Amino acid sequence: MNVPLMPLDKALYRELVRRALAEDMGWGDATTEGTIEDGQPGYGRLLAKQDCVIAGLDVAEEAFLQLDPTSTMVRHREDGDLCPAGTLVAEVTGRARALLTAERTALNIMQRLSGIATLTRHYVGAASGSSLIILDTRKTTPTLRVLEKYAVRAGGGTNHRFALDDGILIKDNHIALAGGVVEALRRMREAAVDMIVEVEVRSLEELDVALGAGASRILADNMDLATLAEAVRRAKGRAQIEVSGGVTLDRIPGIAATGADFVSVGALTHSAPAVDLSFKITPPP
Repeated sequence: MNVPLMPLDKALYRELVRRALAEDMGWGDATTEGTIEDGQPGYGRLLAKQDCVIAGLDVAEEAFLQLDPTSTMVRHREDGDLCPAGTLVAEVTGRARALLTAERTALNIMQRLSGIATLTRHYVGAASGSSLIILDTRKTTPTLRVLEKYAVRAGGGTNHRFALDDGILIKDNHIALAGGVVEALRRMREAAVDMIVEVEVRSLEELDVALGAGASRILADNMDLATLAEAVRRAKGRAQIEVSGGVTLDRIPGIAATGADFVSVGALTHSAPAVDLSFKITPPP
């Protein structure tokens, strides 16, 4: 079932946009202020220069609005839409100086988020016909997580933990420091945190220990497909299986065929190439 893409609360990105504009402007846009008359009207066309899934329109609009509250954006596409190369995504009207000064900030954000959404759509497409759910990770750009995880949703993916406080994932370092899987799970139960408890395993032997200790979700890390299929078989009816480690696009069909429930893909946010977009500004037509 497709979940509607809910827009982000402006409070989550308003300050981020303000800081991004300040970073780019410094003491002021010397070129624009020297060549463009104050109050001169402008008209901009946001174009997709390659096939992509668009994301970040609200954030781009906020960049223009912060420099010119009278600016308006007319959208021809919405976040999550597939846009073939050449698509007119949106038109923006307002003061020419503001459009010129906000252009790079708006494009930087949209190119980054659209890149994540586009790559995510490829992964989701590779898993089509199966029940495998594509998850992101916490491998996000510091301070940009809320936007990057939104872009994953725009691409049809599903968010994993947003932060360390909204999910239990006992990984190898926790296990080593706690003295083993059984002890780590015992301590977690004593903590009485009302969350699904997920445990990372790297072998079938570790899987059996985690299942015996009552883990309800297993993170199968860096397993080959044959081992993964056996892990899914052993966990059936006892725990969900999430696949992680070395996940590439070409591996998704094989992972889906094992019957695994989830696959977490760090590449969605740490390696997505920026999408090529342009913003052409002219006098109003």
